[in-house]
Amino acid sequence: MDRSLRKTADAIVRAGIEAVLPDAAVARALERFDPGGGRVVLVAAGKAAWQMARAALDCLGHVDAGIVITKYGHVRGELPGVVCCEAGHPVPDQAGFDATRRALALVQGLAARDRVLFLLSGGGSALLEQPLLPAGQLQDITRQLLACGADIVEINTIRKRLSAVKGGRFALACAPARVFSVVLSDILGDPLDMIASGPACPDRSTCAEAAAIAAKYALRLSPQARALLARETPKSLDNVTTCITGSVRQLCRAAASACEARGYQPVLLTDCLSCEAREAGRFLGAMARTHAGQGKRLAFLAGGETVVHLTGHGLGGRNQEIALAAAPGLAGLRAAVFSVGSDGTDGPTDAAGGYADGSTLAALAAQGWQVDAALRDNDAYHALQAVDGLLYTGPTGTNVNDLSALLIDG
Repeated sequence: MDRSLRKTADAIVRAGIEAVLPDAAVARALERFDPGGGRVVLVAAGKAAWQMARAALDCLGHVDAGIVITKYGHVRGELPGVVCCEAGHPVPDQAGFDATRRALALVQGLAARDRVLFLLSGGGSALLEQPLLPAGQLQDITRQLLACGADIVEINTIRKRLSAVKGGRFALACAPARVFSVVLSDILGDPLDMIASGPACPDRSTCAEAAAIAAKYALRLSPQARALLARETPKSLDNVTTCITGSVRQLCRAAASACEARGYQPVLLTDCLSCEAREAGRFLGAMARTHAGQGKRLAFLAGGETVVHLTGHGLGGRNQEIALAAAPGLAGLRAAVFSVGSDGTDGPTDAAGGYADGSTLAALAAQGWQVDAALRDNDAYHALQAVDGLLYTGPTGTNVNDLSALLIDG
């Protein structure tokens, strides 16, 4: 491994994530918050829920009641007046159902002068959930969607129709109280009705679109699930004010500044990356072969969210697949590719992403690994683990898509 490039990659990751932590962004959003003279109930859901709730409490001082629903391992301590719950992600579990039931109980019976401060971040689709069909069916449909290569908009178009809180239904449950929603975006283009499946946003998707997605991926659905897909979601809400804060664009800008500070010329390829993860990795590897050896220190950056089509039984995530797929193109070059999830988790693993450089391919071969075979088995985690190619950050407290980068050292 090129230790210098790896150290630089780690520093860029840290700088990018630090720039998109929600603390300052939540504080800015709350400058517009009107407590209304009644009770203030805080509900925070998503991978960044605990960090967002703490930032809100720092600004407000206290709330009358509150709940945080976040991923296992993401609660960092007690919050005054707020119950902190951890639950399953990306597949919802009973802990999430129970926590959502508690959240719904908190917002029942509120008056028009009361306020619900709703803090939402990516991951909320799994974490804030009250299914309209048996839990086992919902979990099976979620697993099908995650395995078939559907993108996040397609996944959420299906999920919001199977839920009592998605697609604007949570805001309806809060009425007549007003909802002030602060949203940390993890979807390209910041579509409010798709971020965490839009619990407090009118739904723009249609039943026809949901049916087309189910047919496209040949989803196995019960008659009950098919009937729910044919039920329309709320198309208007009159008790919600929404403020979007944080996005992948900020992550890319911060990473570019960190690259420039370390002597690299940054080039932003896109902040809307959306394709198969392994294809993105192969593209970055090909870019390295085109631009290496010219005496220039270059950094090519891409932000977004790729997808993985599960064909094997290994362990990994989309960012790890990007790094592993880039390894053949990097072989022998003074170059590195790294890719990381801003939330600090990549797929069902403890790693945030993956790293590969000019020595990775040979190191993998020495350990008995073949890149194509590992990708077919979706086992990027164990392949990269064998060559010290996993990136670890732990839960970061934010969630604004992924950052992928190619560094070329001349």
